[in-house]
Amino acid sequence: MKQSNAGAQWRHWWWAVLVAVALAVCLLAWLATLAFAGGGTPARSLPVPYSAELVKRGEYLARVGDCVACHTARGGAPFAGGLPMATPIGTLYSSNITPDPDTGIGSYSYGEFERALRRGIGRSGASLYPAMPYPSYARVSDEDVEALYAYFMRGVTPVRRANRGSDIPWPLSLRWPLTYWRWLFAPAVGNPVAATPTPLARGAYLVEGLGHCGACHSPRALTMQEKALGDDPGRLFLSGAAVDGWYAPSLRGEPASGLGAMSQADLVALLKTGRSEGGAIFGGMGEVVEHSTQYMDDGDLRAVASYLKSLAPTRQEQPLRYDEQVARELYSGNAGRPGAQLYVDNCATCHRTHGQGYAQTFPALALNPVVNDRNPDSLIHLVLAGGSMPGTREAPTQFAMPAFAERLSDREVAQILSFLRSSWGNQAPAVEERQVARMRTAVGAGGPVRTDYDPRQGGK
Repeated sequence: MKQSNAGAQWRHWWWAVLVAVALAVCLLAWLATLAFAGGGTPARSLPVPYSAELVKRGEYLARVGDCVACHTARGGAPFAGGLPMATPIGTLYSSNITPDPDTGIGSYSYGEFERALRRGIGRSGASLYPAMPYPSYARVSDEDVEALYAYFMRGVTPVRRANRGSDIPWPLSLRWPLTYWRWLFAPAVGNPVAATPTPLARGAYLVEGLGHCGACHSPRALTMQEKALGDDPGRLFLSGAAVDGWYAPSLRGEPASGLGAMSQADLVALLKTGRSEGGAIFGGMGEVVEHSTQYMDDGDLRAVASYLKSLAPTRQEQPLRYDEQVARELYSGNAGRPGAQLYVDNCATCHRTHGQGYAQTFPALALNPVVNDRNPDSLIHLVLAGGSMPGTREAPTQFAMPAFAERLSDREVAQILSFLRSSWGNQAPAVEERQVARMRTAVGAGGPVRTDYDPRQGGK
C-alpha cells in the first residue's frame, strides 16, 4: 500500500513539473513576442503633404487592392467592416477601415497604418490574422502606402460601426502565437519602386503586391501560408488552389488548364469586362472584376497580363485541338454517348451542340481551361448553384447560369460534366458522383426534384 501511494505521489509530482515547465515555456514565448516591436515607426506622420492628387491616387490603389471586397458586409457601408470570413479555426469579421476616430482608423497615425498594412501588426501591437494579406502587401512601395493612407483618411466617408470579435474559440483566439507565424512566413518589408520601368516588372509588382492574386490562386501549406509569394523555382506561385467551394485555376502557362492558350488581349478583356470572345468570369473572381480590375487603367491591365503570360507552366500538358466529332454527332441527332442527351436537354441552348457558346454572352466549353482543369470543383459548383457574370462599366449586361441542383441528381451532374470534359477536344478526367455529392453539401444546395431521368425518353 505504501509503495502504491508513493508511486501515485511520484506521478503527481512529475505531472506538476511538466505543467510548470509548459507554463514557463509559454510565458517565455509570450515575453519574446513583446520584446520585438516588429519594425516600422508607430508614431510616424504622413511624410508628404495631403493633396487632391494623392487622395485620388490612393483611391485607384484601393481599387487595385480590392479593399472594399473584404471590408464591406453585404448591404453595409463601404469599408465599414463586418464581413464574415470562414477559416479552419473559426469565423473572422473584417474590421472598420473608415476614418471614424472611435470605431474605425480615423485616429491611426501613418506609422500605425503602415504597420497594419505591410507588417500585420495592429495598433495595439498584436499580430493580425493573415486573412489580411499583409504577406503580399509587404511588397507595396512607400509612395503607394502614403497614397492609400491619404485616401482612407480624406477620401472615405467615416462610418461609426463597432468591430465585431471573432468566433474563434480559446485558446486558438490568442493573438500572440500569430507573431511566430508572422516571423516565419511574412516577408521583410522592402521598398520596391511602384513606377517600374517595364510592363513586365510593373505587372509583377501589381500581381504579387496589392493585387494579392496568390491569396486565392496559390496553394497553401498546413500552416496556412501561401507556398510561394512570387514566381518560384518550384512554380507553385499561382498554380491553382481550392478556395470557398471553388477551384481558383492556374494563372500560369499550362496550355490546357492554365493561361497558355489565352491571348494577352483576351486576358485583358476578361479582367476589364468579365468576358471575352470565348470565356467569362463566374464565382469569386466576379467580385474581383466588379470591384477592382475593371477600374484599372489599360496600361496596368496589359502589365498584369504580360506578367501572367510570362509564368512557365507547372504541369506539362499537350495543347488542345478542337475536335468536330461530337458536334457532328449531336447535330445529326446522335446523342448516344453517356451524358450526351443530358447535355442537349440542359446545356445546349446556351453552350450549343458544338460547345463554342455565344461570344461575349455564354462562354465556350470547348477547350476552356476551367473545363480542362484536373479539379472539377468550380464546374460542379456552377452547375449546382448557378452564377452570373459581373456587370461592368463597359459590359453592364449580366448573363446568368441557372442553378440545376433541384433539377439534376448527383449522377446526372457527373454524367454531364464527364461528357463535356471529354468532348470537342477537351481532355480532362471524368467527374465522379461522390465529387458532386461533396460539393452539393459544401454549397448547401438542395436535392433534385426527381432522380428518374431517362435519357432515351428525355426525362419523365
